[in-house]
Amino acid sequence: MPGEIKHHLRTPSNLPVAPLYDRWPKGFDPARDLGQPGEYPFTRGVYPGMYSERLWTMRQYAGFGTARESNQRYRYLLSQGQTGLSVAFDLPTQMGYDSDHHLAQGEVGRTGVAIDGIWDMEVLLEEIPLDKVSISMTINATAATLLALVVTVARRRGLRPEALAGTIQNDILKEYIARGTFIYPPRASMRLVTDTFRYCGKHLPKWNPISISGYHIREAGSTAAQEIAFTLADGIAYVDNALEAGLSIDEFAPRLSFFLNAHNDLFEEAAKFRCARRLWAKIMKERFGAAKPESMRFRFHAQTAGSTLTAQQPLVNVPRVTLQALAAVLGGAQSLHTNAYDEALALPTAASAELALRTQQVIAYESGVANTVDPLGGSFYVETLTDRLQQRAEALLATIDRMGGAVAAVEQGYFAREIQQAAAEHQRRVENGQTVVVGVNRFATGESQPSVPIAAHDPALENEQCRRLAEARQSRNDRAVGEALSELERRARSDEPLMPQIVVCVEAHATVGEIADVFRRVWGEYKGTTPC
Repeated sequence: MPGEIKHHLRTPSNLPVAPLYDRWPKGFDPARDLGQPGEYPFTRGVYPGMYSERLWTMRQYAGFGTARESNQRYRYLLSQGQTGLSVAFDLPTQMGYDSDHHLAQGEVGRTGVAIDGIWDMEVLLEEIPLDKVSISMTINATAATLLALVVTVARRRGLRPEALAGTIQNDILKEYIARGTFIYPPRASMRLVTDTFRYCGKHLPKWNPISISGYHIREAGSTAAQEIAFTLADGIAYVDNALEAGLSIDEFAPRLSFFLNAHNDLFEEAAKFRCARRLWAKIMKERFGAAKPESMRFRFHAQTAGSTLTAQQPLVNVPRVTLQALAAVLGGAQSLHTNAYDEALALPTAASAELALRTQQVIAYESGVANTVDPLGGSFYVETLTDRLQQRAEALLATIDRMGGAVAAVEQGYFAREIQQAAAEHQRRVENGQTVVVGVNRFATGESQPSVPIAAHDPALENEQCRRLAEARQSRNDRAVGEALSELERRARSDEPLMPQIVVCVEAHATVGEIADVFRRVWGEYKGTTPC
């Protein structure tokens, strides 16, 4: 019988693959399950015209060394056709440590740009037209502070906050699940997240206060179904928390955004994106009673999979990234970052970053895939994968609900255990050859040294950053800083909004570390389940 599984092939998420698909999955209703693009359940896309009317935003994730070096890279990429910034921060900034803190030693500017205060953010955004270029910032535990810095820079330039467009990742739950750059206990962190929802709803109507991230969950080793389920479980927790704080669903839900991984299997990945859209629309409509179509839209940024990049034969990463980017486009991403081929070895060079951007441009302007909406819609194979992923994701969501939701599941270590098991199974398949990694377990050349030039980190940048920080501390009004931080601490011990006072703190030249230390004193640091 056509469509019957007669061989052992499976997707990376272990879904069985038949040699031929000649019908839609059982129970599939095109009118109900597909609908029209821009209409519930949004399977075919969140906007009616999709790329035939407007291409996705092309971002390149970048940040290294000091604000000056990163600013130069941003301006170069914008001159080459990039349409949005995507800012990477170093680990001390992500963890709320100033560059001269002893725990920051050796890490300043290494995995992203170092930002200690308003003086750094002004340099980082120098000559960037903030009312024309959207800014995405991959920052979580200190997201509220980094947002306050951007708002303050805009105000100093005479721009109205409502002119700003961008996103803070601000997805702290996935840090406990898969990444590890958390500071405070989960429930205290959730308060900060909700506070940014409230602030953006009032002051920044074009800003996404969160990018609920499955990307790092997938990078840690999850399957596609787990990526969908765990991401949406986090989304449900944020919505629940916002509703409990008195926010209205149709006021904040339209600005929720998501961040997913574009992995290797072209069709499973395209199906994953379509499944996530349909399932989120259903959750928002049936579970939360959202009325506005905008509240049900699953708008997402995609990034190609860093975990699939190989140090062996690094140029082979170019076709990998191309196929992953194509999957994101076929799946209907609203913005996209393509990894550089050398990122398994070091931060990307200017040349490799440019090639990664050109990859998006070739897909956009030469491949023809952007000419029509949802070109894979109605495919027997893709619709079958979409349905099967939804079934698995819904089963996982039901398990999380029984545990009391995502926050309770984090505290019980559920996510970490599930991802570790999936990652171990994938590694087993690679080691026994069931999963082929070109240049690693098949078609290897035995090269021991990388065959491409790589970027080098300049350790002198750390001294320069600490020098600038010392000068900023010496020139500021310490009394104003102290008063601002004291008021922030008072608010943190009450239930008053925090974002307005964080803005006051950064305007007074308080540092990222000083603001984080206020919350450390009030809430403590979280030492819970170690993420995978």
